[in-house]
Amino acid sequence: MNVNVAREGNEAVLKITVPAVDVSKSFKQAVTRIASQVKIPGFRPGKAPRNILEMHYGKEAIKEEAFNLCINNAYQKALESENLIPVSDPSVQDEKACFDGFTEGKDAEVEVKVTLRPVPELGEYKGLHVDKKEVTIADEDVDKALAELRNRGAKMVDAADDTVIEKGDFAIIDFAGTVDGEAFSGGEGKGYPLEVGSGSFIPGFEDQLIGLKKDDDTDVDVTFPESYFVKELAGKQAIFKVHIQAVKHKELPELTDEYIAKYTRYKTVAEAKEDYKKRMQEAAEHDAKTEYEAALIDAAVANAKVEIPAVMVEDRITQMVEEIKLNLESRKMTLEQYLQYTGMDIPKLREAQREAAQKNVRTDLVLDEIAKAEEIKVGMDDVDAELQNIADQNGARLEDVKTIIRKNNNMGLLLANILRHKAAHVVLDNAK
Repeated sequence: MNVNVAREGNEAVLKITVPAVDVSKSFKQAVTRIASQVKIPGFRPGKAPRNILEMHYGKEAIKEEAFNLCINNAYQKALESENLIPVSDPSVQDEKACFDGFTEGKDAEVEVKVTLRPVPELGEYKGLHVDKKEVTIADEDVDKALAELRNRGAKMVDAADDTVIEKGDFAIIDFAGTVDGEAFSGGEGKGYPLEVGSGSFIPGFEDQLIGLKKDDDTDVDVTFPESYFVKELAGKQAIFKVHIQAVKHKELPELTDEYIAKYTRYKTVAEAKEDYKKRMQEAAEHDAKTEYEAALIDAAVANAKVEIPAVMVEDRITQMVEEIKLNLESRKMTLEQYLQYTGMDIPKLREAQREAAQKNVRTDLVLDEIAKAEEIKVGMDDVDAELQNIADQNGARLEDVKTIIRKNNNMGLLLANILRHKAAHVVLDNAK
């Protein structure tokens, strides 16, 4: 078999010449395959001779089967011989003419167009430098975090009747909304406790309550966002008649040793502060380290030259949408419900993933090329360690993780991730 590759960027045309002997073999394979799949009276499955098959199904059917077998086989052999990795389905050029000229006992010529996996041109990936953020948790940060504990014992108390509503106050309201003079589902409530400034209502609603007092009535004029999850209301203007039943303040308890002991696992405020500061510092340092490492990888990727085929981005977007779907299902929500809630559709959801998909594809390609340049290998010890890590992170048994990986045919993805992780460490370990 002879193969000539004409490549322009990531697009390639494979000109393949299949020897006559291989063409003849494909006809024999076609006869065998068709014979095994059909039932002909008087013949056991797979035993009907070729002339009988041609009588029942026609010579054209056998030729078509032989053509597909021959071209697919030749295409796969061409990829292997030329060390090419496709990222799109192949397309036979001038397929009708190729088929018409496909003749048993003669050489066959076919041109196949395919998009190939790009090979990045690596730039500098060792000796890189990015600034690492220094983080220090101040006592004020700890105090703010501890202040949240006071909410556990908070009480709602009535404000004086002449109290003017401010942000942070709770307004106990009755409301009834209309759109174009018509009431709508979910637009009415009685005795609803609304924290003014919380942003839990339609934008602009809460601001119009500021300055009101108990027993006041007002009309609140708002417009539903274009992305509102109820499509019938999205972008519509609404008027809510609102009555203020009462105004309440949140009364926070004093943070004492007794309070800490009651609502936390700590015995004193000092003990809580010490532990909070320690854990907050560790979390901040972890985030800073993650940010630093990501910046180094981004620098290595930025130094490389690579043109990303659109099909790879689209495939990655499809994968990301599927991951979103699975994540939603784990939380008892369907993708359809999520789209309705967010006011999105599939095209908008896919577009929202595009930037991240492009970055992920580019990063994976560069890391794969670094792994190749560094001759990085993945051994069974690496696989076992990664499987154990997955098990530990998910609180699962190692054997269960192995079973799931095998069942979902994810071993290839696992190996690729390990390889990229090791390639990333080449960048990180050699940073200045």
